[in-house]
Amino acid sequence: MPEITYREAVVKALGDELASDPDVIFFGEDVAEAGGVFKVTPGLYERFGGDRVRDTPISEQAIIGMALGAAITGLRPVAELMFADFVPVAMDQIANQVAKYRYMSGGQFVVPLTIRAAQGGGNGFGTQHSQCAESWLMNFPGLKVVSPSTPADAYGLLRAAIREDNPVIVLEHKGLYNLKGELPDQAEPLRLGEARVARSGTDVTVVASQLMLHRALEAANGLASEGIECEVIDVRSFVPLDTATILHSLEKTTRLVVVEEAPHSAGWGGDIASLAAEAGVYWLAAPVKRVNMGAALIAYSPPLEDEVLPNVGRITRAIRDVLAD
Repeated sequence: MPEITYREAVVKALGDELASDPDVIFFGEDVAEAGGVFKVTPGLYERFGGDRVRDTPISEQAIIGMALGAAITGLRPVAELMFADFVPVAMDQIANQVAKYRYMSGGQFVVPLTIRAAQGGGNGFGTQHSQCAESWLMNFPGLKVVSPSTPADAYGLLRAAIREDNPVIVLEHKGLYNLKGELPDQAEPLRLGEARVARSGTDVTVVASQLMLHRALEAANGLASEGIECEVIDVRSFVPLDTATILHSLEKTTRLVVVEEAPHSAGWGGDIASLAAEAGVYWLAAPVKRVNMGAALIAYSPPLEDEVLPNVGRITRAIRDVLAD
């Protein structure tokens, strides 16, 4: 089983889907000859040509508007927004057009549109280029939202998104592009809406995603030396959300910690806490703990950025606290 980086997995998924379906097209800012600002699209322009892989103006509104038009007229576009922070620039198209077009047409149109965007902090990009967009996008019925945490998931979820007949937002964490992991030779698209148990345990359920998943796993492995066994769940898909996997784990462990790379207010962790309160309240042996960014903005300064983002120490303390209750 070969090892591949998260970045290479994205390139491979795009290449495999472009090769398998002539209706797949791909466009965005600097994605063609330049190979993308994060070098996640090199070679695609040379392989598939300028008709199917093309650069766009620096206009998120134009990119998403063009993608919607292509999707409802028979193509299967993949549109890249360079930074997820710029999703709000195109929010009218995404929230009021892309998400609603199939519904408002009474099902006469399908919208097989994939929007890719790089997100997340930890790289010193500053306040306007380091945010995570899951919680923004979860509020619009009609969109599916996925966030791969490993190279295998980056490959499988992106291929599944491109094949989906409804709009899917694929949020890639730029802090994981160099992460290495195994990818089977005959890897297939994954099912959207399935979480993954990244580590089995019996004492506490820890739910996380992307960079926070890896920090949660590090915290869990450290606590294992003390006899504390954490079950760590990788959300993978925020919409649809795999509630069954989370609740099954909670029933087993009776304690829950949610780790988010997001502000506390209206963060997706609130949905997980609400799920526990509504469907798992009789299993809970302690209050749910949320580890997140509070009300802070992400600073450009590396020490300040490190202070804001949840780290292994904060996650470890939250797990200890929930076990002490």
